[in-house]
Amino acid sequence: MLREDACMIAMQVQHFLGRARDFLKGMDLLKDDLAEYRSSTALLGIHCAISYSDALRTGMGCTDVSSDNHSSAASDLKSRLASRKFEKMQGAVRFERLLSKKSRIAYASEAAREDEVEDIVKQAERFAFWAEETGRKLKIE
Repeated sequence: MLREDACMIAMQVQHFLGRARDFLKGMDLLKDDLAEYRSSTALLGIHCAISYSDALRTGMGCTDVSSDNHSSAASDLKSRLASRKFEKMQGAVRFERLLSKKSRIAYASEAAREDEVEDIVKQAERFAFWAEETGRKLKIE
């Protein structure tokens, strides 16, 4: 039974990683045309970070990452990393900042500024790099 659970967790981690990499690639494809795809680019970056966080958290034992309340995801990620004595927490802080922009980008009546979207892209790329590295160091499949 324990082996089956580990197999299921590994499959879920891979699902979230696949989704995160897909969002990252989509963001990368659109980032050169922010005049046309500003909101899409920003939201793909934010959702890329959410999916990477879901992969890491699932790999560290979180059983419910489907919550619409993503703000709790940042504190859960920090807590799980701290419990493993993981010292490189800057990615979790970056994730929290990206999440703080989600509602405004998705629902505000005014469009996001181009420099704001460029920053989201940069932060999402850095978070993706950190998440990939963190997953390897923590041996999250």
